[in-house]
Amino acid sequence: MFTELVFDAGKKVLDGGEITVEEARQLASLEGGDIPFLLAVANKVREKYAGSGVDFCSIINARSGHCSEDCAFCAQSAHHCAEVEVYPLLEVDEMVRAAKEAEKEGIDRFSIVTSGRGAGGEKEFTKILEAVRRMRGETSLRICGSLGIISFSEAVVLKEAGLSRYHHNLETSRSFFKEICTTHTFEERVATIKAAQQAGLECCSGGIIGMGETIEQRIELAFILKELNVNSVPINILNPIKGTRLFDQRPLLPMEIVKMMAIFRLILPDKELRYAGGREVNLRELQALGLLGGINGMLTGGYLTTGGRHANQDRQMVADLGIGRRKG
Repeated sequence: MFTELVFDAGKKVLDGGEITVEEARQLASLEGGDIPFLLAVANKVREKYAGSGVDFCSIINARSGHCSEDCAFCAQSAHHCAEVEVYPLLEVDEMVRAAKEAEKEGIDRFSIVTSGRGAGGEKEFTKILEAVRRMRGETSLRICGSLGIISFSEAVVLKEAGLSRYHHNLETSRSFFKEICTTHTFEERVATIKAAQQAGLECCSGGIIGMGETIEQRIELAFILKELNVNSVPINILNPIKGTRLFDQRPLLPMEIVKMMAIFRLILPDKELRYAGGREVNLRELQALGLLGGINGMLTGGYLTTGGRHANQDRQMVADLGIGRRKG
């Protein structure tokens, strides 16, 4: 029965159709030996609609800590007592230097990430714009930004400076969002994505799984992202940090994680699905499975407040799987 369910869902998508919310829920009930079959089907969908290669991105934590927002997972929130490095916006030279180092490591995309509700005051925003211009002029990288909630006018200026993509996670589903954050709304996040799109920027938006949400709410998130038609969907897995509200959250099992990634691929057949934070600690030796189940992008080299794998390790994993490189 379950094998037929996977086959039918895969054939439907490969033939140009779309799976329904109910079909996604049924796929989420798969267990044991049925999960590898689901991964294989998701991989075929990826190959047809999103190509066979993997692209790599990395980030710089350009402003850290003292964030006014109360996101339950975040060590940088001023509402938490996590031990995290705190510093103001880095100098332009330092940001550009980090971008050049990333390029040497074979990275395709590089993102400036800042803590806080928004991009900051005029002086800081001007500094970010200068960094973007220099990165575009001095590297061959595609430059991204993750500066919090921004307006359409800010998005326009970022686009004019040379930013190619704006990153702004929804974090979780609309129905679960208030359990995670109370200092801003889900709709404010949606508005930021739409503002960036209206300004002509590509959009990167995903979320974090394993924060206590239901399977149905993970599926809800995927369908909202489909409706928003974002370009790239980073999938983070909660890495609980001491001092945050979610420190005691029970981790997801590795096969549950890769199953959900495969379902995201069937819902979002032509989008970039990107490995992001938490994969090392949650998937451990099974990270390669995601790449065989629909993942075609990787955030590598470390995250905002937690370490990651070196880009060389991720490149080797991709090469060992016989998967080529793709320019994001």
